[in-house]
Amino acid sequence: MQAELIAVGTELLLGQIVNTNASFLARQLADLGIDSLNQQVVGDNAARLDAAIAQAASRADLIVLIGGLGPTADDLSKQVLAAHLGVPLATDDAALAKLAAYADQWQRPLTPNNRVQAMYPAGATVLPNAVGLAVGAVSRVGARRYVLLPGPPKEFEPMVLTQLVPLLMQALGQHDVLQSRVLRFFGIGESQLVTELADLIAAQTNPTLATYIKDQEVTLRLTARAASAAAADALIDPVEARVQARVGQYFYGYGDENSLAQEVVAALAAQGLQLTAAESLTAGALQASLGTVPGVSAWFQGGFVTYANATKASMLGLDQAVIDADGAVSEATAKAMAAGALRQVDADIAVSLTGVAGPGPNEGQPAGTTWVGLAQRGQAPTATLYHFPGDRQAVRNRAVKTGLFTVLRALQAAAVQ
Repeated sequence: MQAELIAVGTELLLGQIVNTNASFLARQLADLGIDSLNQQVVGDNAARLDAAIAQAASRADLIVLIGGLGPTADDLSKQVLAAHLGVPLATDDAALAKLAAYADQWQRPLTPNNRVQAMYPAGATVLPNAVGLAVGAVSRVGARRYVLLPGPPKEFEPMVLTQLVPLLMQALGQHDVLQSRVLRFFGIGESQLVTELADLIAAQTNPTLATYIKDQEVTLRLTARAASAAAADALIDPVEARVQARVGQYFYGYGDENSLAQEVVAALAAQGLQLTAAESLTAGALQASLGTVPGVSAWFQGGFVTYANATKASMLGLDQAVIDADGAVSEATAKAMAAGALRQVDADIAVSLTGVAGPGPNEGQPAGTTWVGLAQRGQAPTATLYHFPGDRQAVRNRAVKTGLFTVLRALQAAAVQ
């Protein structure tokens, strides 16, 4: 089987977003022994998309359209493919019920354009969307298959892994299990991770290793093919052990979905500990990330946002002399903020963030300068200095994740004592 991938969206042609989906899918297809010989990028234009499908069908057995399944007027992929195949659009009842429930939740009417997300070319196999609302589909015409996949990566990747790959394995007569394990790392760049694992990557056969960049972090996917899930895990286990031996200090969890905030809350719950935070640099962004985790209120009673020096002194009980002597962006202030938050909330562990987000310097320190403080019950507070690259928002995002990672490492250390 030979594949051709067609990424659909004018935003791709304009460079407004990067086409990461094609590289992700090409790797999955390669694992199945399917060659991805050609790739196209087409704007939101029905005539050009139809021509791209015709060209792909002239040289490939598997034609995959990525994107263009949404409810707006420029989302044309399923309509164009259905017309190309000479079939009408049909409606998937389960997807329509999901759309209706979503509309009810928002107390909005289910409009005709929204209903299109539940439609697919008649006669196709529907690929359910576990994350979003637009279904995918696989149409078969003779030996040729046409695939529709959503564009947003958070919808696209799960559909590829859980829906498309098993279907293609069945089509290829591959009855082995394809098992993946995702390792998540923070504090190490993709280039450094690849360098540390270069020999393992160069020698990969089964399992395979693939790295992916996510927001200020890196994931490593280990994928094995075997007769059973247990046999696949047995192939993955020793490879993961070698990975952990080299870069385990940056590892924080498994899976595509769990975030650093989720891992922190899970660790707090496992030990029955209370967390608080004091943020200057990030204006409560760390606490907001914790707030996305269900059940967090049992382990996070509240915290502080203290931009002004006077607020640091009044809300956290800091000695103004410390700030005057060392400055707001300093080791002493970071320690005092964490200790003050711990004391004010009577928590078990506290994290503090203070620094210079930019765009220019502050207190004579360059943009990106960040102190992360940590205070734990019965221990002296500590603080670590970082110099983060990027613009203002990138610095703030890195600071938030570094703060969460600092807490997670402290909780993990406490768990083994």
